This record gives sequence, C-alpha cells and structure tokens, in this order.
Amino acid sequence: MPEPSSARRPWPLKWIVVAILAVVVPYTWLTLHYRKPGPAFQPYEDLRRQANVKRLLAAGYNRIPLTAQRPADRPAVPGGAEARSVPGGLPADLVETLVEPLPLAEEILTVRAAPAVARLLPYTIELTCRLASDQEQLAGGDLYVRGNQLVLAPRFERVSGALQTRSRQTIALLTLPGGTLGPGAYEVLLPGGRGSRAWRLEVK
Repeated sequence: MPEPSSARRPWPLKWIVVAILAVVVPYTWLTLHYRKPGPAFQPYEDLRRQANVKRLLAAGYNRIPLTAQRPADRPAVPGGAEARSVPGGLPADLVETLVEPLPLAEEILTVRAAPAVARLLPYTIELTCRLASDQEQLAGGDLYVRGNQLVLAPRFERVSGALQTRSRQTIALLTLPGGTLGPGAYEVLLPGGRGSRAWRLEVK
C-alpha cells in the first residue's frame, strides 16, 4: 500500500546538529559577554543575609568577619588574659536578633589571648574547643560588636558525606584585623553551646 502523500520524513541528522549549534553558540556568547562578575544571585541566601544585617543594625550590633583557621603547628600567640569560665550560649538579645542560630562549638575549653593590644595591630585568639560531633569542622568566624561588648563566634559546619574529623577536640585561631576596634576597655565573650569563656581586653 503506498504511503500517504502527507507523511513527512524525519530531518536529516546534520540539520538537527546545525539547528542546535545555531541556538547554543549565540546563547553561550551572550551569557559569557554580559554576565555580571561574582557569584550568581541566590534569592533565599541573599535575602536572608540582608534581613540579618538589618536586624543586627537595628539592635545596635555591628558584625565583622574574622580570619579563622586551624593551625598546622602550635602557634606562638601572646597570652596573659584571664579567661574565666561562664555559662554557655549567646547573649539573649543577640539570639533574638539573628535570623538563624549560630552553629557554635559544644564547649570552649581553653583560651590564650593577650589582655591588651594596640589599636592598629591585629588581635589573635587561640582557643581549644570540643565539637558536638566528629563530623564538624571550622568554617569561619564573626565578631559582633555593641558598645564595649564583643562576641567572638567561631562557626562550624557539618563535614559532607560520611567523612569524619580526627577528634571532637580542636584548636582554632581567630584574628581581628588591625583597626577594627577603637581605644577603650571591652568585655569579650567566646561562646560555646554548653560552656563559654570571657575576659577583659584593653585596646590602646
């Protein structure tokens, strides 16, 4: 039986390839040429970050990112500050202000820091802490400033997959950039979930 005259033959493969290239090549060029530098817009993350900043400023807090690292060798950090043990957790007003809770260490065991620092010099704190599990690692740190109150908050994140850290106890360094604080006396809090450390800092 002869085929109906309306039956259509499929396109040859070469024309399909040509059509795909005719669309993909200009699209790729336009994307690379006009795309803005930097990370892509992430609506939820960006809006959450903006809301967090607005709430902190409204409550009188200023958030400053800290340099946070795990040293390969035992660092030579000046000591002398009398870091006393205080109950765990963040100040209540800071907890109410933050959009999402901070992932803190379970407990701050020891702190080594100087009791005084020149205003234009960086200020480094060595801390030993116990993590909530062996699937957490240091992810950064933040300084929250309100008046003469300083809250130094190292942040921890879950290790992806089934990876585990060597120990739940870890040493970390937090460094405030030089010029961050004005001259004066400050009360410093390094919070942990169950146990924190606090000391007095003189900026000259």
